[in-house]
Amino acid sequence: MSLAKLAPDIPTLRERLSRARRAGARVVFTNGCFDLLHAGHVRYLAAARALGDILVVGLNDDAAIERLKGPGRPIMRLAERAEVLTALAAVDH
Repeated sequence: MSLAKLAPDIPTLRERLSRARRAGARVVFTNGCFDLLHAGHVRYLAAARALGDILVVGLNDDAAIERLKGPGRPIMRLAERAEVLTALAAVDH
């Protein structure tokens, strides 16, 4: 599955979030690697979502994860990590 199917392009996302803010929604942003999704990640994302109405999650790209975590990482590529994250109820974008 391509990333384009999982997330809108940046201008589209900005417009959606602007409309939501004008309607009174509170947007929360967080980011991370999410290379091996575990219960701590799920709890963290649920807590972030509880801080607002819309949760936007940024993902570190594969090169950044390799720099941070070393050779052999990431275990899951960016598109796979995005697919898993978008399946979580707490994540809106």
